[in-house]
Amino acid sequence: MLPASPLRLAQITDLHLFARPDRKLLGVRTLSSFEAVLRGLLSLNYARDILLLTGDLSQDATPESYQVLRDLIRPLQVPTYWVPGNHDNLSVMESILTETPFCADKSFEKGNWRFVLLNSQVPGADGGRLSRTSLEWLDWELYKAGKQPTFIALHHPPFPVNSEWLDQINLENAEAFFGILDRYRNVKLVACGHVHQNLLFYRENVAYFATPSTCVQFMPKSIEFALDDAAPGFRLFNLYADGTWETKVERVPIAAQPDLTAVGY
Repeated sequence: MLPASPLRLAQITDLHLFARPDRKLLGVRTLSSFEAVLRGLLSLNYARDILLLTGDLSQDATPESYQVLRDLIRPLQVPTYWVPGNHDNLSVMESILTETPFCADKSFEKGNWRFVLLNSQVPGADGGRLSRTSLEWLDWELYKAGKQPTFIALHHPPFPVNSEWLDQINLENAEAFFGILDRYRNVKLVACGHVHQNLLFYRENVAYFATPSTCVQFMPKSIEFALDDAAPGFRLFNLYADGTWETKVERVPIAAQPDLTAVGY
């Protein structure tokens, strides 16, 4: 029987905020859609333990955009962890997303789980890659964790998403990443962003998830760039002390509709 009180984690990803609150991405005012997602999350009274932000928090990579994020997250008072995406400016993030409830730790323990957060950003590129240093650090962290159930997060999915254009800009050295995870049995979950879709991939008993964006969604199984009319969303995890877990995606309707005729991102 599962323990009565799981660790509750909410994943929010691909916010694409701007310095100016009126700016839109592909027809959607990203600040308004993010605020709607936050209201949806709060209405569930769920995000009590961990809030995880898996990259592309900003679209224009300005200090002001991260300040907007900081000011919206701060009242929640939920420990908030983050990784950068391809649109982010890591040095600016490190200078602004530092005060409580934001946490700088990329490896930590909570609720009998070990968490490892990876930087897959390649400055100036849309695709991702894990550096040799990151891979060696990941290997060490998993070794130290022993039998402790482990949750990994990064921006770029290491698995194929079956959209030709997206699969060209996912994690470039996925095989090196898998080569490390395949040696351990403590990794249970890997959470990703980047692809603006709800996806699940299994490998060696590890579940890999991608999560909808808080703004526009990408059309599944598309050859070229295309938008979907699905609503923004976020993902919830229940993490039990024995290493079992549950997850689901929640969608949040918004008034604005994406520009489905857009041809570039």
